[in-house]
Amino acid sequence: MRPAKYFIIILLLNFMFVFFCGMAFAERKIGILLFNEQPRYVENKRGLLDQLRKHGISEPGYSFVTESAEGSKVKALQSVRRFAASNVDMVITIGTSATVIAAAEIRNIPIVFVMVWDPVESNVARSWKSSGNNVTGVSSRTSAARLLSVLREVADVKNVAVLYTRGERNTEIQLKEFQAEQKRHNVKIVPVSISAKEDVASIMPYLTTSVRAICLTGSSVVGDHLADIVGMATKAGVITASQSEDLVERGAMIGITVDAYAIGLLAGDKAAKILKGAKPSSIPIEPLRKQDVIINMKTVRAGGFTIKPSFMKKVTKTVE
Repeated sequence: MRPAKYFIIILLLNFMFVFFCGMAFAERKIGILLFNEQPRYVENKRGLLDQLRKHGISEPGYSFVTESAEGSKVKALQSVRRFAASNVDMVITIGTSATVIAAAEIRNIPIVFVMVWDPVESNVARSWKSSGNNVTGVSSRTSAARLLSVLREVADVKNVAVLYTRGERNTEIQLKEFQAEQKRHNVKIVPVSISAKEDVASIMPYLTTSVRAICLTGSSVVGDHLADIVGMATKAGVITASQSEDLVERGAMIGITVDAYAIGLLAGDKAAKILKGAKPSSIPIEPLRKQDVIINMKTVRAGGFTIKPSFMKKVTKTVE
């Protein structure tokens, strides 16, 4: 064989080696979408990334692109479409609104969600056992019945306002769950939809004279204006309660909650399984099992509330 032919063969072999090595070590891309920058969502992401690193899923073999929709469904859709156009290997959504948009838009890329209240009611999955599609994840759901029981233990509560936002599916579902429990707990649920800061200013003065307690859903509007809501309620001697731990940490008085970081850890396990070959539909959706009774003692003192020692024995977390 002539030297020129040897040279051509060597070049081809080198090219094939570089090409196949490049394929073998190609960086995999993961898109992360937060519906907004609420503290619980930031903690979700931190737990998720920490757990992925434990599974060996980190840079340089993987790249992570994080976007925030800043509470806008339009921006969430734009982010989802950018992820799809860039051919990411997985989309991770944090928050119900972000997840609903991604699941409707993307059918051929695995989606792992974090902090979705009820994926079945939100039309993200067919069942908790199997989504039946390209989605799986972790729910932040806690018991509305248990929170109402806690309220009844703390005070003689008869009327309970539930602050939610129309169009935010998770908050609508939370309201529905409270309404389903009102007869059993002998309370009247008063639905109150807020969509802007102006609603808080106009509604709260009326609420604080007509209800004994206010339940704060996972509404992005509630989260954005929590200080105003809690401040006005506490000044009027009205109890604030939530199923979101970060809302209690930021001022709401009591809650039945799950740890946002722990939810991220569990979602990280599910994402790792998919990146290693499992199908999303084969991985059950589940809530975090451990639920805390949490109380913010700063708010208790600020409002001059009296908490019975028997109730304090049930508290698993306090904010001082």
